[in-house]
Amino acid sequence: MHTSWITRAETGADVPAIRTAVATAFGRTEEADLVEALRADAAWIDGLSIVTTEEDGTVVGHALLTRCHIGETPALCLGPVAVLPERQKTGAGSAAIRAALTAAKDMGERFVVVLGHPTYYPRFGFSRASRYGIGLTIDVPDEALMALALAEADADADALPSGTVRYAAPFGI
Repeated sequence: MHTSWITRAETGADVPAIRTAVATAFGRTEEADLVEALRADAAWIDGLSIVTTEEDGTVVGHALLTRCHIGETPALCLGPVAVLPERQKTGAGSAAIRAALTAAKDMGERFVVVLGHPTYYPRFGFSRASRYGIGLTIDVPDEALMALALAEADADADALPSGTVRYAAPFGI
């Protein structure tokens, strides 16, 4: 495992490298287009688009948190998360996710949802959202929608709000 990943908030100079990393990781451009659409949307929060870089500054990974709502409660949506294929399974994605969650917590954010691989995201504290009465307007596997309370005071199940997740418009959900 690579142990010297550098994480930081994206800068304008990173935008092309982020697009390349996201498109290459997913093998298509839809997720890269989504990141660009979110960057132009009101859901964008400066400081919550995190890159992982090599020591020389080369962007190898990216994690994005944007505004969503659980019912009427403001929350964050994690995704897309991407790492260049040749750097996957090195901790680059985990580093970006941890940095993004820390930045969100430092900004006073309380709740995060993710729609993703149910064997990957629990390592960051995410658990099945349906346990808390959180759902979507589309059908997805129950175990794929997960939620996390960032603040220790919110860490118990009773602190997470229940309701339907409303994503930013670019998600199309």
